[in-house]
Amino acid sequence: MSLLQLFTATDAAPYAWSLVLSGGYVVASILPLGAARSAANFEMKDMAAPRAMFDRYPAWGKRASWAHQNSFEAFSLHAPAALLALIAALQTGALPATTIVAAFAHPALRLAYIAAYVGNIPPARGLCWASGLLCSGILYSEGLKALLNG
Repeated sequence: MSLLQLFTATDAAPYAWSLVLSGGYVVASILPLGAARSAANFEMKDMAAPRAMFDRYPAWGKRASWAHQNSFEAFSLHAPAALLALIAALQTGALPATTIVAAFAHPALRLAYIAAYVGNIPPARGLCWASGLLCSGILYSEGLKALLNG
């Protein structure tokens, strides 16, 4: 199966797109971090130890840094779930509709998480975090169930 077929195959496409879009939120998390570095008067000498400038970030910039780090953590949990669902869909056919919703909801929730974290809205941040984790859990659960029963 070619890469193009993977992204257009009816059963597996949502999970391939979930991987791509999830990689996108990791990249998007760099934007507020870059703004924080700019606000902290980033200079070329900071390249020697970019994490040392963390103390110069404004409060929102520190949250941007934490959101950026958490984006990698969330991606490292979600990517195997999406791959499991993708493999299950290729092997056994379509997974339940909730799995497709979870695949697309995860990256959207993670983008909202970044905004809520940087904007200092803890209840929204917590809800986005928990919901995103639930989405990954659904992909793991349904993908594994399909492969074991398939």
